[in-house]
Parts: sequence; C-alpha cells; structure tokens
Amino acid sequence: MTMTAQAQSTRTITAFFDKKEAASEAVEELVKAGFPRTAVKLVSSTGQTGRTGEPGSFWGDVKGFFLAEEDRHSYTEGLRRGGYLVMVSTSDANYRRAIDILDREGAVDLDQRAETWRKEGWKGYPGAATASKGGSTGSTQTASGEQVIPVVEEQLHIGKRETEHGRVRVRSYVVEKPVSEQVTLSDEHVSIQRRPVDRPVAPGEGTLQERIVELEEKREEPVVSKQARVKEEVALKKDTKQRTETVSDKVRRTEVKVEDERGRAAPQQPTRKAG
Repeated sequence: MTMTAQAQSTRTITAFFDKKEAASEAVEELVKAGFPRTAVKLVSSTGQTGRTGEPGSFWGDVKGFFLAEEDRHSYTEGLRRGGYLVMVSTSDANYRRAIDILDREGAVDLDQRAETWRKEGWKGYPGAATASKGGSTGSTQTASGEQVIPVVEEQLHIGKRETEHGRVRVRSYVVEKPVSEQVTLSDEHVSIQRRPVDRPVAPGEGTLQERIVELEEKREEPVVSKQARVKEEVALKKDTKQRTETVSDKVRRTEVKVEDERGRAAPQQPTRKAG
C-alpha cells in the first residue's frame, strides 16, 4: 500500500487487490464509512471503473497518478497480471481510517509481491528495457534513416509511505481479592420461668378463663450487596505531529557532445627538391 501527498491537506492512498470482489468490497466499505464516492477509484487492466478502453489503457491511468517510479511499475505489473487498484484521496485527519479499511478488506503487500515476481524472472516494466536497445551508442534508427540519440534526465519525486512504528495496547481484566468486615447482629430469645406464688387474685387480673400469650423470637442476619464504582480512568489519545526531513539523492542526465570534424584538411608534407 502506498501513500502519496498531492497537496498539503490531501493524501492519496493506493492499495492492490488480487480479486475484483475484494477490491469492490473495499470501495463500498470506504463509501459506507463516509468517503465520497468521487474520491475513490477502482482501476483494472481495462482502465478505471465505468470506462472501457483498448488493451493497455490502464498504463495511461497509472501514469497520471502521483507515484514513485518503482511503485508505478509494480502496480502496472500487478494490473497486467489481472489485479485491481483501489485509490482514495482523503484528508490527513481521515487517511488512517482509510488505511484500516483497506487492510481489513485484504489489501496485498505489494513490496513482498514484487519481490516474488522478481524471483520468477520479472525485470521491471517493459518500457525500462526498451531504452537500452539500439546498439552500444544508445541510439536508435528511424524509418527515414536518422540516427537519434535520446537526451535523458532523471527527475526526483518525493512521496510518502507509512510504516509501523510500534503499538500501544491497553487491556482491562477482572481480578478478585478477599475482603472481610465485622458487623454486630442481634438475636432475640424468649425465656420461660415458672414462679410459685400464693396470693389472692388482684382486681383486673381476671377470673378463670382461657388465655394465649405469644412472643416471637427474631434474629438478625448479615446481608451483602455490592456496588461498582469508577475509581480511575485510562484514556488513550493519538496525536499527530508534522516533521520536515531533507531527502538527498542523485539524479542523472545524458550529456551530448558534438564533434564536427568536417572541413579539417590534413596537413600537407613539405616538398623536397632534388639537388
């Protein structure tokens, strides 16, 4: 997967898929996630979605994308082998979501795939080999008989590629620990005493009659209840910082030196007279 910066606030992400179904599903998931359909492109060997073209027209599409030269050749080879590209243009704030969706839908690691192709004999995009034809002088001959020497100059294009730089994972889990507390409980107990007495019946005590007296014993038991309370919060926040790096490399160009030897007469030898 490749990320390139087209403008200061816009990024273009390019992902490669082996199957059309996976690529189409990735497009739909991006649209469902809120990415404008006009910002998402699906490219196959016949060109962009919704447009048919002659064989090889996909190369014209890929050349128009802002990609590093090596990545462009790898993507073109992948399309030639029947793969599909999904390209989405988004802002810096949403490009991480787009990458997660593309990864989840099965985007292929193109660097590893290109390495496999090289082991199988792939030498790069055929256009790179064409420039070396025409003899040791690097010239080509046209139908009219002209000898043409191309003057080639490399241009440096700086893109962006995101790499993993570590991950923070916070996991919550439940632990148990024994706790104990003391509580005071009350128990009621009814005691019965029979005391011998000998006295006359007092007024109001009543005469001989049936009577029932009941006392109920009660006992307290502990009742345990639990209440969950938040004691601490762990918050994760990802901050994005911009940094500027200076990328240095060398670019090559072809210099042509013209040596015109026409009109140069050979020096004449002095004539000796016979004595």
